[in-house]
Amino acid sequence: MFKGGTAMASRRSMIMRARRLLSSMIDRIAYDEASKILTVTFRENGKYLYYDVPAAVFDAFSKAPSAGSFFNAHVKDQFRFIRDPERKRFGPYA
Repeated sequence: MFKGGTAMASRRSMIMRARRLLSSMIDRIAYDEASKILTVTFRENGKYLYYDVPAAVFDAFSKAPSAGSFFNAHVKDQFRFIRDPERKRFGPYA
C-alpha cells in the first residue's frame, strides 16, 4: 500500500507545476496539466482558478518579463475563472 501511495504522489507532482514570481501583483502560479487549470495567487486578492488553459500559456507566463502585463494580455478575460472555493474568508464583509 505504501508503494502505491508513493507512486501516486510522484505521478501527481509530474502533473502539477508551480512557479513563484517576482511580481508586485502576482505571488505565484501553478498549473495542473491533467485538468488544464491555471491557479494564480495574487498578493492582494487571493487565489483564482482559470479553466481550459493550454500548457503553453503557463510556460510563457512563467518566463514572461512582466507577470502582471502577461496576465492582463493573455489570461485576464480570456478564460473562465472562479475565486478559490477553499479560500478562508475572515472579517465582516469576507
